Amino acid sequence: MRRHELTDHEWELLAPLIPRAATGRPRVSDRQVVNGMVYKIRTGISWRDLPERYGPWQTVYTRFRRYALNGVFTRALQQVQAGADAVGDIDWLVQIDSTIVRAHQHAAATGRKRGSTGRTNRNDHALGRSRGGLTTKIHLTCDGKGRPLAILLTPGQRHDSVCARPLLERIRVPRTGPGRPRCRPDRVVADKAYSSRGFRVYLRKRGIACTIPEKNDQKRHRRNRGRRGGRPPAFDRQAYRRRNVVERCFNRLKGFRGIATRYDKTATSYEVAVSLASFLLWARSV
Repeated sequence: MRRHELTDHEWELLAPLIPRAATGRPRVSDRQVVNGMVYKIRTGISWRDLPERYGPWQTVYTRFRRYALNGVFTRALQQVQAGADAVGDIDWLVQIDSTIVRAHQHAAATGRKRGSTGRTNRNDHALGRSRGGLTTKIHLTCDGKGRPLAILLTPGQRHDSVCARPLLERIRVPRTGPGRPRCRPDRVVADKAYSSRGFRVYLRKRGIACTIPEKNDQKRHRRNRGRRGGRPPAFDRQAYRRRNVVERCFNRLKGFRGIATRYDKTATSYEVAVSLASFLLWARSV
């Protein structure tokens, strides 16, 4: 096994989900091709610069796009999560946060064309303009051990609180036996960016405890209203001390150079790259 390639354990988890053609001419080994995908994401090189040992770069890229559209790596991530949940290995004290990724000029050359009406195409491929230029924001939930549970991509200027609900609704850990997927964490830990009355009400309706510090202006507004302002929201300082776990999760994800800087033109390809990196983080921890 070379550097930046799948281990035998990782391949055993992924191999059953790789689609195989029943007929046709012999093709490049599936493990060889997937190793090329992992190498590309880990190093951040161009598809055309893949080493020859992984086969033709066109083959690796074509299968990557095919697996992306078929949801192969998303199912692989859900499968390894289901196995961990079956043995009680998931800590359901869930942290949510986001990080901004700078888009390379190769990624910034798509999804922003103008149509006949003169307005920007609605399919922006999760590219937005913020202080750092064209950026993508990765919204992420992780368990108490710093392993990704759900991912959501948005343009870089999108506020965190707007994406909190759809991000939590993406948590779906399947059961290995009968039963519906688990979608509800025990507790959500987040920073002040997620402190809003609407989000707290949403969590309360779902029966999810939360540890979110209150913003200063919200405290001042509540005090100015006197008795009508209500009681301050509960805040568990011990639970909030573990919020650094999600920051460490981002740090491990950005160890993949193809994640730390976005080179993929389409949001689908970049999201699948993040899913593949998340699968590798899970596979190395179970």
